[in-house]
Amino acid sequence: MMNNGNILQGQNRMRAKLLSTLVVMTGLIFGILLFSPNILSLNHSTSAMAQTNDSIGSSPFSLSNLIEQGSPYLGNLTAPITIIDFSDFQCHLCARHVKNTEPLINETYIQTGKIALVFKHLPNRGFDSMGAHLAAQCANEQGKFWQFYKVLYENQKGIDSGWVNKDNLKMLSSQIPELEVKQFNTCFEAQRHKEFIGNDVKLANSQGFFDTPSFIIVNSIDGSNLEIIRGAQPFPAFQSVIEKKLDELKN
Repeated sequence: MMNNGNILQGQNRMRAKLLSTLVVMTGLIFGILLFSPNILSLNHSTSAMAQTNDSIGSSPFSLSNLIEQGSPYLGNLTAPITIIDFSDFQCHLCARHVKNTEPLINETYIQTGKIALVFKHLPNRGFDSMGAHLAAQCANEQGKFWQFYKVLYENQKGIDSGWVNKDNLKMLSSQIPELEVKQFNTCFEAQRHKEFIGNDVKLANSQGFFDTPSFIIVNSIDGSNLEIIRGAQPFPAFQSVIEKKLDELKN
């Protein structure tokens, strides 16, 4: 039978082993935390992931994003539907759309606050197309895009026939009332908006648009419910899509 001294010695040995084990485990935990930055940054990573997910939900086709990026637009900022027009100023079908269909869209939907129209550059019809689009975006700096847009389509001639060479573009810009010519020429000569136009082309190609005109019709607030119209379609083709979208928004 063990005496009290032996019992105390056994208990002391157990306490020593337990203390030693705790010291070792504490050291291991500290080492893991010290040399594992992923664990230390767990909260930061979770926050960054949440921010990434938020940005993914932001559509490039929402009206607010398109305007913030610098795209020319017509209409009311509160319009529920947006038409995004990908066109080339040398494109004959684009000119047909501007002459025959766009005025009806403007009268019926833009002027009544139901539609906003946004222009996107897709210069792919000829070598001179890029210059025309650079010039138009420079006019947009002064709030004169749509005036220049009208002048270009009204003066459209054969593709790469010289009608939108550098000298003629400067001459055409002089037809726009109150356009500050020196500012325009500085912008144009510097090709200031080449990257912007290149991004428009990438956006068009991402949607499978290689021909002009091509149109995307979306809900303005978030760029959702996307529908595509290809080519210079007559007004009823646009009207049917627009009316359907307006009815959906009412329900």
